[in-house]
Amino acid sequence: MPDKKLKRVDIIFNEDCNCNEVLTNSLKKSKDEILKEILDSGLRGRGGAGFPTGLKWKFASQEAEKEKYVVCNADEGEPGTFKDREILTRVPLKVFGGMAICAKVIGAKQGYVYLRGEYQFLKADLEKSLEEFHAVLKDIGFDFQIKITMGAGAYICGEESALFESMEGNRGEPRNKPPYPTVSGFRNKPTVINNVETLVDSFMICRIGSQKFMELGTTDSRGSKLFSISGDTPIAGIYELELGMALEDFVEEFGDGDTKAVQVGGASGFCVPRKKFKETIIGFEGVPTGGSMMLFNSSRSMYNVLKNYVEFFEEESCGQCTPCRVGCQQLKKGIEAIKKGEKSASYLKTLQKLAETMKVSSKCGLGQSVANSFSSIVDNFKEEMIY
Repeated sequence: MPDKKLKRVDIIFNEDCNCNEVLTNSLKKSKDEILKEILDSGLRGRGGAGFPTGLKWKFASQEAEKEKYVVCNADEGEPGTFKDREILTRVPLKVFGGMAICAKVIGAKQGYVYLRGEYQFLKADLEKSLEEFHAVLKDIGFDFQIKITMGAGAYICGEESALFESMEGNRGEPRNKPPYPTVSGFRNKPTVINNVETLVDSFMICRIGSQKFMELGTTDSRGSKLFSISGDTPIAGIYELELGMALEDFVEEFGDGDTKAVQVGGASGFCVPRKKFKETIIGFEGVPTGGSMMLFNSSRSMYNVLKNYVEFFEEESCGQCTPCRVGCQQLKKGIEAIKKGEKSASYLKTLQKLAETMKVSSKCGLGQSVANSFSSIVDNFKEEMIY
């Protein structure tokens, strides 16, 4: 357990950062120097999966193919998550800077920001920021261009290979893996795809150094993280906090005094009940999250919360694989039947087995993650599923 209380941090939105200066100084370094800094920092992807960022860059840099790409995944579709929108609004140059630094490492000349369809209102300002950014790159003499491509409002396109299909003008459906994006990504070329926050962190590591970044967090969860905090809280909003905190400390800071559960990681994450707050760590050694933290107090029906999540997954499933397409429908029908008394409470075990089957047999992360919220809510709030 961590021996320190909740710690607020100010790295991502630090207003003292001169983005153009950091970018210029970083691009003067060799690709090996930059890569070592990212590897040494221990940075792991901030989209939720937590893959080591430096390793991803290293794998792509080792590919012999000359045509490579850097893609920023700004398809922020996870319910309860809104921190990437704030990053793109307040510090877009840091996002672009992280992409350019990655491009230096892997040898890419083209980058793309895949922007969530619902964030169309951000595009005009981002285009203006890109003009400024490209002017700086021209002055430096660094050959790298970024374009913005819009999503169409499909949650599934947050999955990296479905995102590539969408960018290529196809239906947004996940690809089989392997090959992985660092070998065959956008246009079947080596591609590094990182979350918005991951790219900002990469940029800031180049400014503050890996050692200072490593001073935050834990051995398994280095650095800080932006959290989108919503639900039954008096201070909803976006906060940058040190990773490795106890959920108990988080609830003490952000709860309303009657928090009975926290949904960590959005609809695809885990529901943690009050009795487990003290033992739960927010980080890769405990419960990881892409940033969403939704608090529920005693006035909330966890059955309604679960039904909302299952309906969301049913709506957003691309329908490509049977476990997810049919499984989401049956989970919804099942909990509705139990609530109406048409099925006995023992049927919950059957539904949980179905959710676990989806976890191991679905093609992509959407179907694989349904069991996270389903099983954690049913396990901890069984009585609310029945009465």
